Amino acid sequence: MAKSRNNLLGVGGQRKKLSRAEQNGAGQGRAADRRSAEDRKQDLLKKMRERNQDAAAE
Repeated sequence: MAKSRNNLLGVGGQRKKLSRAEQNGAGQGRAADRRSAEDRKQDLLKKMRERNQDAAAE
């Protein structure tokens, strides 16, 4: 099959695949998990920075 310049199917980026639960409106849990993971990451970075400052001060 020849390529058609008028066929723009697939142009514009990729969409994320939705699970059945997310298609049925249960997608809020995923966003909450992502936020809690981000919070844990920020806490870890804060602790690491504090340790580095304490080590540099000594």
